[in-house]
Amino acid sequence: MAIALVCWKCGASAAELPLPLSRLAECPKCRAYLHACRMCQFFDPRLTGQCQEERAEEVRDKEHANFCDWFKPRPNAHRPPGEGKTQVAKAKLDNLFGGAHASDGKTDAPRDKLSNLFAPNEKSRK
Repeated sequence: MAIALVCWKCGASAAELPLPLSRLAECPKCRAYLHACRMCQFFDPRLTGQCQEERAEEVRDKEHANFCDWFKPRPNAHRPPGEGKTQVAKAKLDNLFGGAHASDGKTDAPRDKLSNLFAPNEKSRK
C-alpha cells in the first residue's frame, strides 16, 4: 500500500512522486523541497535540535533539501500555521468567559458579574 504523502508547506498531494523521495524532490504545487526536515517523521519543533533521531547530524535549515540518511517521509507533515494554538486558545476563552463550550453550564455567570460591576445598582439610584 502506498503512503499518501502531502507537502509539508501547502498540503498538496505528493502521491505521484516516486519513493524513496530524491534529495531534490519538489512539491508539484508550491515547489517546496520535500526531502527536508519539515517533511520527516523525526522532525519535532519542541526539541532543541528539532530532530528525534539522536544520531542524525544537525541540519540548520529545516525547510531546504538535505542529505540526511535518517530521513523518512511523514504523511501528516502539513499543519496549517497556528491551527493547534488557535483551538487551544479558543477553548480556554470559552471556559473563562462562558462560551458555547463551557463545561460547567454557567454560560451567563461571567457576563452577569460584568454587568453587575458596571451597571448602576438599584440601591444607588435612590
